[in-house]
Amino acid sequence: MKDGRLFYLKIRAEENVAKLYVLAANGGPERLLLDPSAIPSTDGGHFSISWYVPSRNGERVIYGLAASGSEDDVLSCLDVATGKVLPDRIDRMEAAYTEPQWLADGSGFYYSRLQKLAPGAPATDGYKLSKAYLHRLGTDPEKDPVVFATGLWPTVAIGDEDFPSLVLATGTPYAIGKIKHGDSNPLTLYAAPLAAGSDLSKRAGAAAPWKMVCDVADSVTDFTVHGDHIYLMSAKGAPRFKIVRTPLAAPDFAHAETVVAPSDRVIDGLTATQDALYIQFRSGAPSMVGRLAWKTDAKLSMLTLPDGYPSARIAGARADGAGVLVRTAAWTRAGSTYAYDPATDRFTDLQLTPVGKFDNVSGYESIEVEVPSHDGVLVPLSVVYKSGLKLDGSNPTYLSGYGAYGLSRDVGFSPTVLAWLERGGVYAVAHVRGGGENGEAWHLAGQKLTKPNTWKDFIACGEYLIARGYTSHERLAGQGGSAGGILIGRAITERPDLFAAALLDVGSLDAVRAEFTTNGVPNIQEFGTVTREDEFRGLLEMSSYHHVKDGTKYPAVMLSHGINDPRVEPWMSAKMAARLQAATASTKPVLLRMDYHAGHGIGSTKLQQLQGLADKYAFLLWQMGMVKPLP
Repeated sequence: MKDGRLFYLKIRAEENVAKLYVLAANGGPERLLLDPSAIPSTDGGHFSISWYVPSRNGERVIYGLAASGSEDDVLSCLDVATGKVLPDRIDRMEAAYTEPQWLADGSGFYYSRLQKLAPGAPATDGYKLSKAYLHRLGTDPEKDPVVFATGLWPTVAIGDEDFPSLVLATGTPYAIGKIKHGDSNPLTLYAAPLAAGSDLSKRAGAAAPWKMVCDVADSVTDFTVHGDHIYLMSAKGAPRFKIVRTPLAAPDFAHAETVVAPSDRVIDGLTATQDALYIQFRSGAPSMVGRLAWKTDAKLSMLTLPDGYPSARIAGARADGAGVLVRTAAWTRAGSTYAYDPATDRFTDLQLTPVGKFDNVSGYESIEVEVPSHDGVLVPLSVVYKSGLKLDGSNPTYLSGYGAYGLSRDVGFSPTVLAWLERGGVYAVAHVRGGGENGEAWHLAGQKLTKPNTWKDFIACGEYLIARGYTSHERLAGQGGSAGGILIGRAITERPDLFAAALLDVGSLDAVRAEFTTNGVPNIQEFGTVTREDEFRGLLEMSSYHHVKDGTKYPAVMLSHGINDPRVEPWMSAKMAARLQAATASTKPVLLRMDYHAGHGIGSTKLQQLQGLADKYAFLLWQMGMVKPLP
């Protein structure tokens, strides 16, 4: 906050879910605001905080609560001074793409909401026709005016499958109308002036206030606002992205000024503060932060990370304040949150997280390598291991990958990985095509008809680890989750001989039927549709279930899922488990682990996460001959 207060989620060692706190400025005491574990559940499950947004003056906080990993968020509002929950309550929240946006005076907020489905409506209508509204505190949410939605403004094109929302920036008299086209990355943006007293709702005879900033063809995937200009991160003519700017009063993307030209580094995000434009860069897995001051002759500079950390990401910033918060990262030790002061060019450790017993244990190393894939393209691979590791092929190796939506696997540390490394294990992350580690071109090279590159890259990384002596076929395990279910599912169906075992977590495993599920429609632009012959063939090729062959010796497989998963239907894991059990000619087990108080993994309790991981580690070590068979 402007007054120096910090709002954050925290979970203590003995606790099971994160709680919301506020920390007073200048080292004052922290105060508990919300404890979701104190909220009773009728089915033996739990509640978790999905998101929270303080008002600009810090007097109130709106937050989303979801039950048992369902991601079915219900918005509530908390008075910070008294801790009292206000009567305002809104269900069917759609905050995955844009969190609610407070008005400058704190009297209300803009938010997006899913439609209320009629009884018997098809599942595929679940994410259609969402709308953006304005809510004034103390009023009936069912009477909130619609401000941005399909058919509301004749000059604003919003499709039935789009997710419309509003974004407000501090210190600027404009609102940004944001349209997310399903789960695809390119955004359509509009700008409108925020006149005093205007709520942007449609009134009889009123002219549309919106002017288009950019459309899908402009390949804008992120943006920030400073003063009267909007800064756009675009892949148009820049496969690793560039940053351009255009005035909000008369936006014109075709003639936008280039602020940061494309280079070998991938631009991965941006945020505007009072002193500068801060830019997130990456090169494979490691990330770095750049700074470009607002003065006209300023040069882009890279921040020198504190304490020798190899990677960092922007963790927070205020448009009306100077500097940024930066979260450092490494594969072999825990990171910290630092405040960067541009006046002194120094970092201050905020010490928000105490250093744990296992957060900086010596004797571990990591390397970044590039592996030739099936077509000669070099794939980044991160490898973490115990110092002095013998490359004799005997090491149990956990190879993980994802490869979808242009999302990247960042450098990161987890003490639970140490449990694997302590057993002499190797932990590796394959940064395969379909992800964003090498920019938008990398993403598009693992999408729809090019999707086979995703699992072929993963296979190449597994073969590399074996060839270099890190492990062997008998000690290699593959893991993928969600859209990464395509990666691991197709890896074991194409190369069942490569792996001793595989973990398929909340996996998308029947790509042919996925389109007909609730979350299937938003995913069409990433994976394809069965209504087009070429895309149907692409879906069939990436559908793991349809590539299981009778009489094949498959590796040991554990499929895990939460019954409340809103993103990937649980029946996909059940169906794949049954098919593998019926088809495999090996004596290795195929197990299905179902959690009836979990979903996609988001909102799971700490105990759920640790129990799931313990089961997976035990399963892998059992199948690698490292522990005795389970009873």
